[in-house]
Amino acid sequence: MESIIEFFGIVSKELIVLFTAALPVIEIKGAMPIGVSMGLSISESFTISYLGSILPVPILLFFLKPIMAFLRRTRILAPIAHWIEKRTHKKGGGVRKYSLLGLFIFVAIPLPTTGVWTGSAIASFLDIRVKHAFPVIALGNLVAGLIILFLTNQFI
Repeated sequence: MESIIEFFGIVSKELIVLFTAALPVIEIKGAMPIGVSMGLSISESFTISYLGSILPVPILLFFLKPIMAFLRRTRILAPIAHWIEKRTHKKGGGVRKYSLLGLFIFVAIPLPTTGVWTGSAIASFLDIRVKHAFPVIALGNLVAGLIILFLTNQFI
């Protein structure tokens, strides 16, 4: 336990926030308030959280489909892969209907299970080209971050 505490003592607050923002579900929505609670200014927390939350997007857009295809071929992980794809297709109904505008709105609404991870998965499974999906996801994430920035600022 002490080694974990020592590790986090060595790692800077900025890196903790950056890597926290890159995690699924937490993303910018959770990392920004964490950064502020760790003593970072709200602008530092916003910037680092935003950058951290968009780090996984290109990786997901380029490699999610091949990874899922590999997982579907394994006996143990195939049910998980099918569940993820089924859930993503279900959440992607609005994106399917409204294309890039739907993707933007999906990512921009800062609710649980919306955000860059699920948005990237939806874009990948719907075969939205990376050059179109990445800027839309990044812009939607910026809007979600600004909403969280406003809410975080209200409770400080």
